[in-house]
Amino acid sequence: MIRYPADQMIKVNGVELHYAVSGKGRPVLLVHGNGETHHLLETEIFQLSEAGYQVYAPDSRGHGANEPLTEYHYTDMAEDMFCFIQELGLKKPLYFGHSDGGIIGLLLELKHPGALEKMAISGTNLSPEGIDPGFLKEFGELNLEKPDPLLTLMLTEPRIEPEKLKNIAIPVLVTVGSKDLILPEETGKIAENLSDARTVVVEEADHGSYIQGSPIMGRMLIDFFGDDGLLSASGRYRLLPDGTMIREA
Repeated sequence: MIRYPADQMIKVNGVELHYAVSGKGRPVLLVHGNGETHHLLETEIFQLSEAGYQVYAPDSRGHGANEPLTEYHYTDMAEDMFCFIQELGLKKPLYFGHSDGGIIGLLLELKHPGALEKMAISGTNLSPEGIDPGFLKEFGELNLEKPDPLLTLMLTEPRIEPEKLKNIAIPVLVTVGSKDLILPEETGKIAENLSDARTVVVEEADHGSYIQGSPIMGRMLIDFFGDDGLLSASGRYRLLPDGTMIREA
C-alpha cells in the first residue's frame, strides 16, 4: 500500500490551496464536495496511485486546511483548479469531481475547453432545483437560523444552462446513486446534453456511499481512464450490488 502523501501548498487565483500528491504516471486531479476535504477521496487516491497514475487532490478554496472565506462561487473554484493545473504544469490531466467537484469540473471545461483529457463526475447538479426538494428545505431552514456561506453556495448555485454542455467535447463519465439526493431527471439532463457521455447508476447507493471508503468509484475511474475499458464506450449503464455492470443503451 502506498503511504499517504504529506500535505503541500500552492497559491493560485489569489488563494492558497493545500493538496496531496501521490504516485507516478498520467496526472489525475480529484476534487471533493461541499464542506469536505480531499481526505474524503483517500480510497480513490490509493487505488489510482497503485494503478499507475499521479494523483493530485487539493482542498477546495475555504475547505480543509485552507483559510475559510465569507463568500463562495463555483466559477471562482473552477478557475482555482484551472490555475492549479497551469501552475503545476499538468498536461491535460484526467479529472474526477464528486458533488461540488463535479460542478467545478463542468465549469472548468466550459471556460477552458480541452484543459482536461477526460472527466468523471458523480452526484452533480446544474442548478439547486436538481437536488431533492426535502434536502433543500431542510438545509434552507438551517441556513436561515445560522447562515453558512457554503450552504448559501449550494442553495443558490450553480446556474449552468444544459445546452451549454454540448460545448464539452471530451469524454465524460456521469455517475449517480440510485438513492442519491440528485434527482434522476437532473442526471439525465446532464448526460443528454454532453456530446460524449456514459452514465452509470449505482444500485442501492446514496450520494457518497460508493465513493467514501468504497472501492467502487475507483474501479470505475480506472476502467474509464484506460483506453479499452467497458466505460470507454458512451451509453447508459447500471452497476448492481454484486458488482455486475449492465449496459442498458
